[in-house]
Amino acid sequence: MTVKIMTVVGARPQFIKAAVVSHVLEHIEGVEEEIVHTGQHFDANMSQAFFDELSIPEPKVNLGVSGGTHGQMTARMLEALELEMIERKPDVVLLYGDTNSTLAAALAAAKLHIPIVHVEAGARTHSATNPEEINRICTDHVATKLLACTEDNLENLNKESLAEKSEFSGDPMYDAFLHYSDLAQRPNLVSVVDGVPVELPAEFYYVTCHREENTGTDEVLLGLLDALSSLDAPAVYPVHPRNRSTVCRLAQDEGSDFSNILFVDPVGYLESVYLVNHAKQIITDSGGLQREAFYAGVKCTTVLDFEVWPETMVQGRNILAKPTKASVLDAMSVPQMVDEAYLPFGDGKAAERIANCVVGLAERR
Repeated sequence: MTVKIMTVVGARPQFIKAAVVSHVLEHIEGVEEEIVHTGQHFDANMSQAFFDELSIPEPKVNLGVSGGTHGQMTARMLEALELEMIERKPDVVLLYGDTNSTLAAALAAAKLHIPIVHVEAGARTHSATNPEEINRICTDHVATKLLACTEDNLENLNKESLAEKSEFSGDPMYDAFLHYSDLAQRPNLVSVVDGVPVELPAEFYYVTCHREENTGTDEVLLGLLDALSSLDAPAVYPVHPRNRSTVCRLAQDEGSDFSNILFVDPVGYLESVYLVNHAKQIITDSGGLQREAFYAGVKCTTVLDFEVWPETMVQGRNILAKPTKASVLDAMSVPQMVDEAYLPFGDGKAAERIANCVVGLAERR
């Protein structure tokens, strides 16, 4: 008997988690995994490059759904995913994280009575204005099995009366970081402004910032750029396609001086792991990069108003900041201490637990 698993992904962090779990699944006899890519991240540097360098099995289908409002995107994905599930008849649907792709797949599977495993369940920001929070909560409450990355996440599920279907698995991103750090590649950087190659400095800060609240207006983005301009080493800033045009315009404005900031094309995962491991510090609004900084023991400043991973916010290792020069520099000035024995994200074997859980659930169906 063949067990059929449908894994739905759509964004960079999901590709990374899927990579380590898919590699375990492919070695389990009688298991057939079909990856469905919603197309949420459509840029080649944000999508296909990850499948190539992480050797993820090619998606059976790419739905090509991207752009539009949250409601429009989720609705189009829901309609397309329902058709795929009806046609492919999976025994289990495997989901990661908190994107619109995750929510759409959860709703489609739940209405078709297909068991759902949600990885990274129980993560909570307690911010009603955070769209990912809505996706997390809804997915957790319709899923069949909930796998938590940390004990704090598991406790959140307990508080929401979801304990019976929840367990701790550890974080597959930690598995991936441990594995791919040995394969990390020094990046070939290319300027987004003029398309010329950029040499990676001996010392640098690593920056990612793409959320609407940090890049939606010139005033807010300039606050962050002013902070980066004053650092004692260059800031390597791979620019998300969402705010590329704004960054290019600001960088070319007369009177602006962002010579200390290297605005470059998005980097691949192996290149990003290299940057994380070699950066002086990291400045980000990405939940995934916060964790990777923590894994690497590199101090992180998170440009957000709410905690995403409170487990990382200990002993100065990850500090919240507003997108202003003063706030960012204040956060960066706080020294960190690293306790090597503190491992809230597990032991690096989450992928095995996740794969075994998914297969076991499918076999019991």
